Amino acid sequence: MKIALLISTFNWPEALDLVLRSVVRQSRLPDEVLIADDGSDERTGALIDCYAGRLPIKHVWHEDEGFRKTIVLNKAIQQATSPYIIEIDGDIVLHRHFIKDHLKAAERGYFVQGSRAMIGERKTAQALANKQLDFSFFTKEITCGRFNAIRCPKLSGIFHTDSLSSRKVKGCNLAFWRADYIKVNGYYNGFEGWGWEDTEFGERLINAGIRKNRLKWAAVGYHLFHRLSPRSNFEPNKQIYEESVTHKLAYRGPGYRQTPSPVTV
Repeated sequence: MKIALLISTFNWPEALDLVLRSVVRQSRLPDEVLIADDGSDERTGALIDCYAGRLPIKHVWHEDEGFRKTIVLNKAIQQATSPYIIEIDGDIVLHRHFIKDHLKAAERGYFVQGSRAMIGERKTAQALANKQLDFSFFTKEITCGRFNAIRCPKLSGIFHTDSLSSRKVKGCNLAFWRADYIKVNGYYNGFEGWGWEDTEFGERLINAGIRKNRLKWAAVGYHLFHRLSPRSNFEPNKQIYEESVTHKLAYRGPGYRQTPSPVTV
């Protein structure tokens, strides 16, 4: 089965470099890599050009007009040809079996929420300076989620979750069928600023009959430290999510179908 790896990014090419290094060394390479770029400057484009010969990469970019992550994600997925999509953020360094583990967990009728371990500020700075990828459960500066740094696929199935709950859906380690994405009209473009876009998307998948599967001890990702994004639109965005919950919305626009055609660079 063909798999697309979807990576969102904005003006942090040093982190994206580590992420792409971790993609290159995957035990099962993705069939396409889609970079959803929310308006980065030329440094990101130059970095991506360096990987063009090593990865089947497509760079989808739009101008920087503030946080418009949902729109550029929709644009990137318009370029996807693979039936299954794994989404990560551009600061998630992958365990070398990340793609392999997600492929094993793929199941019709489900989307998959993976986990992440949070790397501390000092260790992140060292990793960026030294191009370091050797994170593990034993890394000293895991500030949160050390339990999530364990990889033991044989025991992964012992963990269960509420398959009808959209709480804690995060796009930093998420997988879904492209057909299901299109069915619910992808990400909602009406969000302004950071917050709730992933959870609202998950809620509509669930309302459309797609169940959530929680993946632990497999598909391990390591989240590099960064300062928190501005939360000025947190409450208005939360209201959008709550509307989807209250009215059991499975489709919302403007979204994937209403998104202008992307620009690949």
